[in-house]
Amino acid sequence: MAAWYRYAEPVTEQPDARRDEAIALVRRGMTETPDFPEPGILFRDLSGLFADPEGLPVVGEALLTVHDGFGPFDAVAGVEARGFVLGTAAALAGGAGMLAVRKAGKLPGAVLTERYALEYGTAALEVHPDTLPAGSRVLVVDDVLATGGTLAATLRLIERAGWEVAGVAVVIELDGLDGRAALPDGVPVGALLTL
Repeated sequence: MAAWYRYAEPVTEQPDARRDEAIALVRRGMTETPDFPEPGILFRDLSGLFADPEGLPVVGEALLTVHDGFGPFDAVAGVEARGFVLGTAAALAGGAGMLAVRKAGKLPGAVLTERYALEYGTAALEVHPDTLPAGSRVLVVDDVLATGGTLAATLRLIERAGWEVAGVAVVIELDGLDGRAALPDGVPVGALLTL
């Protein structure tokens, strides 16, 4: 393990009252915009939660407990862009480092790139492969699990970099889109709420 590794024990299940508080904060800070970014998509925006100085840390902590199988991890990976905010909140709550998984073309130098399909187009994600020591355990955090393309690409990128996936934590899982099916079997996946 790296010398900066501080998160030694798995997070245990959060008391129901604390989890309920996090869910209420998400619902309070979330807005829904129909037909964005294109017709037929209902965009769920957590900007109100991000701006809440008391709510964001509670949700960041709650993301560490949405599944009891994450185990210890060295870093939290936040997927650009909303995952950066949530990942940082979760990393601070867990005493871990933060790995920024960037959109293509945003990082200088040598990068690993993973291409994937979105529900409304295609994209690519990148990381510097030397950001973390080989074998580091990484918990992936994002705002929404929809069709699973973005998170599946992130998991492939982490494994290609020589790191180990500790699990996936999301604020919202969209029911009926079967995003978990796009993720590898055996990866612990947890969501604060399902809509």
